[in-house]
Amino acid sequence: MTPTIDASADLSARRVSSTSPTADAIAWTIVRAATGLILMPHGAQKLFGMFGGGGLSGTGQFFEQNLGLYPGILFAAAAGMTEFFGGLFLALGFLTRLSALAVVALMAYAAVGVHLANGFFWTAGGFEYPLLWGLVALALLIRGGGSTSIDHQIGWRY
Repeated sequence: MTPTIDASADLSARRVSSTSPTADAIAWTIVRAATGLILMPHGAQKLFGMFGGGGLSGTGQFFEQNLGLYPGILFAAAAGMTEFFGGLFLALGFLTRLSALAVVALMAYAAVGVHLANGFFWTAGGFEYPLLWGLVALALLIRGGGSTSIDHQIGWRY
């Protein structure tokens, strides 16, 4: 006599409630929130002069004198707002894809336009850091905020 296995009993034991987050949802929430929270202080440096940053005026001067970006204050504001508010929105999962797109664009410019000449390693001013955050933002752009995002909670499916 061959024993039979009731596959439906095993399947029902493995079901997860639709209200409980899956490991995938938790992992992507950590990635999204960490990305945003790590970007925010960089924006605070540029916008508000926090954490030893130059604020809009100092960062604007740096952008003009060292990067050739005119008007520097405008580029400083754009970069700072992308990092600070884009980072905040990524952390919350609000306007996730739009925020991720802005971060991808900023990090692409930072990697290629600013750091590429310094080589790969971030310790030498290379493009490693902006490349990493640009790729993470690209993954969030493709995937969206996920089930734990504000976007999902309010029904935005863009």
